[in-house]
Amino acid sequence: MVSLQIRDMPPDVYEALAARAKAENRSMAQQAIVELRRLPELAVRETRKQVLAKLQERRRESGLRELSIPAEQLIREDRER
Repeated sequence: MVSLQIRDMPPDVYEALAARAKAENRSMAQQAIVELRRLPELAVRETRKQVLAKLQERRRESGLRELSIPAEQLIREDRER
């Protein structure tokens, strides 16, 4: 697993993170991960993965043949319109 070390963290940021970690009974590292996961870019990426997984599962359940174009490419083309 990858790790992240933060140097020269402003005291107010550290104190806020420490207070949230304590309130949630988490370590500082756990709380930092929770806070970072709240970033919109990460939330959107996770939602996309879940949607793609559901679509693939439905396709398997319905017995539809494989798409000649990957779902990711269809989504990308749709976004570019």
